[in-house]
Amino acid sequence: MATITVRGLEDSVKRAIAEQARAHGRSMEAEVRHILTESMQRQRRNIGAAFLDTFQDLGGVEVEVPSRSQRRRVPEFE
Repeated sequence: MATITVRGLEDSVKRAIAEQARAHGRSMEAEVRHILTESMQRQRRNIGAAFLDTFQDLGGVEVEVPSRSQRRRVPEFE
């Protein structure tokens, strides 16, 4: 697991995170992890939605999925 340090955070933001953490029954650290994780997951979903919206307006996209025998093999590491 990675560790990050956030400097220069406004006191009001820290207080808001502390209040939100208390409301959710989490530590501040756990609350910040939750906020960051949710934000990144939402961003990934938004990227997918943007692709869908773009291609939907263009009439869609046909994607050929190769059969299993045509797919490149990825080496397995032990």
